[in-house]
Amino acid sequence: MKFMKLGSRPDTFYTTEAVRSVSSEVSSDLIIQVKGSRYMLHKFPLLSKCMRLQRICSESPETLQPQIIQLPDFPGGIEAFEFCAKFCYGITITLSAYNIVAVRCAAEYLQMTEDVEKGNLVYKVEVFFNSCILHGWKDSIITLQSTKAFSLWSEDLGITSRCIESIASKVLTHPSKVSLSHSHSRRVQDNMSCNGAESQRHQQTIKGWWAEDIAELSIDLYWRTMIGIKSGGKIPSNLIGEALQVYASRWLPNISRKVKTNREATTASTSDSDSAGEVTSKHRLVLESLVSLLPSEKGAVSCSFLLKLLKVANILNASSSSKMELARRVALQLEEARVSDLLIPCLSHSSDTLYDVDIVLTIFEQFMLQGQSTPTSPPRSKLGIERRRRSRSAENVDLEFQEARRSSSASHSSKLKVGRIVDGYLQEIAKDVNLPLLKFIAIAETIPNFSRPDHDDLYRAIDIYLKAHPELNKSERKRLCRILDCRKLSVEACMHVAQNEKLPLRVVVQVLFFEQARAATTGAKVADLPSNIKALLASHNIDPSKPPGPLSTTTSIPADDEWSNSGIKSPKSRNSRLRNKVAGEDDLDENEMNRDGMGRPSKFKAFCALPRRPKRMFNKLLSINRSGSERTK
Repeated sequence: MKFMKLGSRPDTFYTTEAVRSVSSEVSSDLIIQVKGSRYMLHKFPLLSKCMRLQRICSESPETLQPQIIQLPDFPGGIEAFEFCAKFCYGITITLSAYNIVAVRCAAEYLQMTEDVEKGNLVYKVEVFFNSCILHGWKDSIITLQSTKAFSLWSEDLGITSRCIESIASKVLTHPSKVSLSHSHSRRVQDNMSCNGAESQRHQQTIKGWWAEDIAELSIDLYWRTMIGIKSGGKIPSNLIGEALQVYASRWLPNISRKVKTNREATTASTSDSDSAGEVTSKHRLVLESLVSLLPSEKGAVSCSFLLKLLKVANILNASSSSKMELARRVALQLEEARVSDLLIPCLSHSSDTLYDVDIVLTIFEQFMLQGQSTPTSPPRSKLGIERRRRSRSAENVDLEFQEARRSSSASHSSKLKVGRIVDGYLQEIAKDVNLPLLKFIAIAETIPNFSRPDHDDLYRAIDIYLKAHPELNKSERKRLCRILDCRKLSVEACMHVAQNEKLPLRVVVQVLFFEQARAATTGAKVADLPSNIKALLASHNIDPSKPPGPLSTTTSIPADDEWSNSGIKSPKSRNSRLRNKVAGEDDLDENEMNRDGMGRPSKFKAFCALPRRPKRMFNKLLSINRSGSERTK
């Protein structure tokens, strides 16, 4: 840290009965009152350097008594005034980054300029500030921090802007060329190899050497400094993101542990609420400022950090624009998210759910709106045109084809990862007894069908939801299970479904049908069912030990539990009757859902849940039945 000493005389100021005086053979003829303190001084040394005091004394009539001057709005208080007074007496004073702003503002207030005397205090402070303070890294930061107490004066004198420009220019410079603090200088030296080159292991640390120091700034000064750094265009976006994380960890503590629920907060006392509200407003300002500083490049900050900011934004009740911006950025790299990070607590009075499901639903929807296409091969017409071009070799066409496949497969793989994240998230929120059914279904349907190669995780989420919501009626359970594709369940999951009494009967029968069809195709044996399931099926005249045969529905399944095998008696009418049956059921359920305005059409999904080639499968089952009957004969 740089210092500058002015004056050569020893300090002769002393205090007597709360009055500050200076030792002199001449009696004092000037009394100055500053911030409740009184100084017994002399006119000659002060008026010779202070234009303001000259003008005040000239406007007052001459008297034999010491003249009294009051300076109630003096910037910097008694410390800064005493520095100026000692300078006028030639007493030694020491300037540093800690007091230079206060002294500079006080000297400007007293008008200690070159118009009064050459080499006056304003000139000497400016020389020290420009030649030493602004050349040092730590000195610039300390000086910038001290401008907070004199914001208006510092802005008018250009101290704040010059400090910010100095810090930004040093960030854009290599650390070896910057006068750093002792700790940072030693860190940089340790990260240098013997030949002077940066080691690869510490190269990233060296590049972000400035983040911790500027994190000490208040949010308004930090925001202006980061704007200056970003405008330089030389700092990579990932380093900007790391700096923002450092600042967030410094000024945004984990307040979620302190805030249990919004309902408990309302019971706090008025004084506690006022202090907590002040802290919350400061944190909210920090959060919204950090959101505005986030780099636009994807991957500049981690998805986990963005979700932590979103959690804090929810707790602090930040602006909706900040929340939507964070949700949009999370969606850009949602495949990196963890399920635990998506569990954002809900503190809204209008909702009783444990987690904020709406903001996560927005994230999933924003992810699907990114325009990522499913993996498809290039159009044939385009390939044909490329092959006709004689100027291009076949190898170039092949390389272009492979590149297109790689770009599309990256999009496909990200959706597969997000599919697993969605199912994991559903399993967590399904435990909430206050979670509405339609919100659960809405989240499950945000991702396309190909994002779920198997439905085991989705079935676990459905099972958890059914256990946490035993009050669901039969229609609601059917609506919930419609999002499940039984063909994508593993053998273990199918066995669990067959024993799950909470599921609608049509789902159990459908799983048994697909299991028997799978066993018939592979020659395997269907495992025995538990006695309670056998009794349930027997009550509806269903024998699980036998294949469905021609699937002519002689069973007495109730109308609301029927599934897609009703009405099939002739091969010609199988497909049409299947589709008519499913369409009719979906029309009823769709009308029920549309009454509350939150339903989504599921006709296509229910149609997709049918076997893709039912005619072929039924013929195979018929052939198996005939061969079995012939053997018995």
